[in-house]
Amino acid sequence: MTFAERLAADAGLIEAHLSAALAGRADQPVTEAMRYAVRGGKRLRGFLVLEGGRMLGVPEDRAIGAAAAVEALHAYSLVHDDLPCMDDDDLRRGQPTVHRKWDEATAVLAGDALQTLAFELLTDPALGAAEVRIALVTGLAKASGIDGMVLGQALDIAAETAGRALTLDEITALQAGKTGALIGFAAEAGAVMAGADPRPLRHYAAALGLAFQIADDILDVTGDEVRTGKRLRKDAGAGKATFVSLLGLEGAKARAAELVAEAEAALAGYGKGAANLIAAARFVIARDN
Repeated sequence: MTFAERLAADAGLIEAHLSAALAGRADQPVTEAMRYAVRGGKRLRGFLVLEGGRMLGVPEDRAIGAAAAVEALHAYSLVHDDLPCMDDDDLRRGQPTVHRKWDEATAVLAGDALQTLAFELLTDPALGAAEVRIALVTGLAKASGIDGMVLGQALDIAAETAGRALTLDEITALQAGKTGALIGFAAEAGAVMAGADPRPLRHYAAALGLAFQIADDILDVTGDEVRTGKRLRKDAGAGKATFVSLLGLEGAKARAAELVAEAEAALAGYGKGAANLIAAARFVIARDN
């Protein structure tokens, strides 16, 4: 199975698991908004959970709960990031954002509920012994909370409020939380379930997460809104510092390529078993959406 086929197959598995998790819930607008928010997307974070698990001998039917959990958490973050009080976006994955399709209150509640659903999914006994599930819950909480994603978003908002363009080191630190922390959890989850050393996957994820954000900054300049499914050129319009504004377009591309090479090197000890994770790193900087 090629990388593209595996990514698509895993996306289908995750979609089915999330659909099943939301089936039979209260018949409310917020429930429908949750279902709407988790539809579509590349499911790259969930793929990292499943593929990292496969590489270390963890079968799909054991790892799927963690893959669905990280995608539910990611969906919550997008719903909240799109709100007027945050990034104020009206388009996500080619569709109206949740607060545009419903209203702001429903979007807040849908995001809240998706966050708690993520941790509910991590309680599934299929994921392993209680110690494993506790480690996954702790890892996701740290990655998504004030030590990770929330901190990154807070730093971003603070810089915008102050009207100050960040330095390259500051943007790198910000994105390590805002984007990289959740990718880090996803990449390490397989090692947690397998009881393996997570450090090689941690190094892989650190490089991958930064490359992913640089690629996003490049797409904001060179991408097509129809392909990306979201509004572009917002950062430049707001005078916001990005990897492209600080490194230049070609410099940003070169840095992203360096990071992919670092990600590949981190997986050298896994041999051919890491082929799809290496392909994922290359995909991150070659994608057009």
